[in-house]
Amino acid sequence: MINVNIPRTEQQRIIIVGGGFAGLNLVRKLSKNSNFQVVLIDKNNYHQFQPLFYQVAMAGLEPSSIVFPFRKLIQKTTNCYFRMAEIEAIDVDKKLLQTSIGSIAFDKLIIATGVDTNYFGNIELEQNVIPMKSVSEALYLRNIILEDYEAALIETDHEKRQHLLDIVIVGGGPTGVEVAGALAEMKKYVLPKDYKELNEEQIDIYLLQGGDRILDGMSASSSAKAELYLQNLGVKVCKGSYVSTFDGKTVTMKNGTTYSAKKVIWAAGIAGKKINGIPETAYVRGNRIKTNEFHEIVDMPNCYALGDIAYIQSDQLPYGHPQVAQVAIQMANNLAKNLINNTHNPFEYKDLGSMATIGRNAAVVDLKRMKLTGFIAWAMWLFVHLFSILGLKNKLFVFINWVWNYLTYDQSLRLLIRPRRKG
Repeated sequence: MINVNIPRTEQQRIIIVGGGFAGLNLVRKLSKNSNFQVVLIDKNNYHQFQPLFYQVAMAGLEPSSIVFPFRKLIQKTTNCYFRMAEIEAIDVDKKLLQTSIGSIAFDKLIIATGVDTNYFGNIELEQNVIPMKSVSEALYLRNIILEDYEAALIETDHEKRQHLLDIVIVGGGPTGVEVAGALAEMKKYVLPKDYKELNEEQIDIYLLQGGDRILDGMSASSSAKAELYLQNLGVKVCKGSYVSTFDGKTVTMKNGTTYSAKKVIWAAGIAGKKINGIPETAYVRGNRIKTNEFHEIVDMPNCYALGDIAYIQSDQLPYGHPQVAQVAIQMANNLAKNLINNTHNPFEYKDLGSMATIGRNAAVVDLKRMKLTGFIAWAMWLFVHLFSILGLKNKLFVFINWVWNYLTYDQSLRLLIRPRRKG
């Protein structure tokens, strides 16, 4: 067994697995209390700001602008530790968390691992589509798009060139809608400058949605307005059928419709990853972990789940809470108060609204008492996301990039970065 080198003290040891919105917020709250020893476990050594992955993929932001090192967060604390590792199993009886670097004893264990791309068991899709659930995947997508544009410049065969240029996005949720809008703006503003030899009108961008409307988690009016914005940008929104296969060249729908494209961006679903030691009875649809209203995992004493991976059923929310950042943050706040004050206050979600941006001056926002669209909604989206980014330097860099892009109709980060091993 590898020594993880964390001293055992009289403090109550709380292990938090996952440094997303829930895990990170919980670390910040608990690290201020000297009664706890807080141990954060994550497979990366940085927090990723997921709502802006698509802007990295579209060359609008550098990856470093939307990540924040965990060690910078805890460097001024004396009771907080970080270990980069992947969890392997939980031994509830012995209160041990087994990881890739060894076993760590805990008094309380919080699972906040988030979720990953869901391919619904389709191996062919998993092998051929491009997901976007991490900074590295967003950077990979950026490279693929730019590589294909470069290849299209020298391709003389019309059909092969179209195959390089056309893009299919699967999934009409916020991620799919925002990616489609960003791609359409790149086609409209960037390609005529950088790739003058290409005819941007020949580039087809398809947004495929299985349901009868995009942004089905928002109001019908916001959904309709978002679709109109996309259509005005030239995006072809196709609804009412699900993807069946994609062989790397052709997307085939269940109704028989086909789309030819080399690149398929998958934003059609998410699912959790099961952990050894958590009973099967605790899992529900999408591999979410069932908890009570106090975030305690069913039949697992001293173990909790927060964020996208957690599922709390109620009469008002029969399918659990929406898997968005605000839910994760509010869950962490509630659990932190209960742990610090030794209380059992049930979780009550306060819906602050939902939003999605489609492009320049085009966004939709659903608030409790009103619906906003256009420039005001777009400005609100910018403010909320800028305020949520960790680190003053990151906020400044993102703001400068946004202002520059807005004033110049251009992005200056279209670099092909292909890491290569030496030798």
